Amino acid sequence: MQSWYQIFPKNPWLSVYAWVIFCILPFFFIFRSSSVLEIVAGIVLLLLFFIAYRLSFNSRTGFTYVWISIEIAINIGMTFLFGYVYLAIFLAFFIGNIRNKVGFFIVYGIHIGTTILAVVLGMIEHSTLYVSQLPFIVLSILGVILLPFNTYNRNKREKLEGQLEDANKRISQLIVIEERERIARDLHDTLGQKLSLIGLKSDLAGKLIQRDAAAALIEINDIRQTARTALKEVRELVSDMRGTKLEDELLRIQQILKAAEIDFVLYGSAKLQNTPLLVENVLSMCLKEAVTNVVKHSKATRCSILIKQKPEEVLVQVQDDGIGLEGGSQQQGNGLAGMRERLEFVNGSVDIKTMDGTTLNIRVPNVILYKEKEEELM
Repeated sequence: MQSWYQIFPKNPWLSVYAWVIFCILPFFFIFRSSSVLEIVAGIVLLLLFFIAYRLSFNSRTGFTYVWISIEIAINIGMTFLFGYVYLAIFLAFFIGNIRNKVGFFIVYGIHIGTTILAVVLGMIEHSTLYVSQLPFIVLSILGVILLPFNTYNRNKREKLEGQLEDANKRISQLIVIEERERIARDLHDTLGQKLSLIGLKSDLAGKLIQRDAAAALIEINDIRQTARTALKEVRELVSDMRGTKLEDELLRIQQILKAAEIDFVLYGSAKLQNTPLLVENVLSMCLKEAVTNVVKHSKATRCSILIKQKPEEVLVQVQDDGIGLEGGSQQQGNGLAGMRERLEFVNGSVDIKTMDGTTLNIRVPNVILYKEKEEELM
């Protein structure tokens, strides 16, 4: 809720001045009475109103409605006895700060009804007093009708703006986290394969250097080229300008399998028709991770890759004759988790079967390109 003295929250100094004026003004109406008893009653009612008004702002329980009831009763008394209807403005402002929707409308309706009833009865009883300030009474009643809704809607809007700001901050944090995870996955997939290739070729060069220096030199040149390729891919990855096609990825896969002395067989064609680059890039990264796992964990001698584009989906199958998941449970680590996250982004899926080795099936549903949609509509 607002501070208890704030009538115009956006202008705090004006709020204080308005509060002081409206606190002094009722004494003018009270001291116009000729009866000492009425003057005392008016001062007591006014003090009780201020106390109840202050307590209502501090209350965070059901007692809030008790204080409001007291304020409504005092407002009726001040309106009927002294023609001072302006306490209803204070009450109207406070009612607008009630957060409970049902409580707001109930108290709002009661306040309007009692204020209008007190004015009508006061008009009948003290017609001269009321007629002299009729324009101000009408403005006060309009304020009683409009001010609660204005305050209620403003508070609701400020609350929503606060929630939206918090949500935007949270989204920004999640975007940063997701981007870090994406970069980590891409670096893992990109550097993991190249470093594995460099390691395998280094071992091979070490074996060949004694018996076949020329072959060892070739392997060393391949290591140098692979390192340069890895550096180039990392730079492209950081600049987020890289999109890998299956054809290009298969050439690299063939290299790493050859270096690991694993036979490579390809079934199907890597040339996909009407497949977005994003989907093909996801498939390429997943295929790279799958083959990296085969090289690192399977101890296989043969790896076959099947690429099949069906009417409803694209299937990429990686099969090896290695020791399977029981001996290579490492495959369930960061690589496979990253693969699943990538495929979820394009509504794809991955499943693994272990029988005479490991078979990994990557599936991505086909998407209709916007160009095809436009041609159908035309």
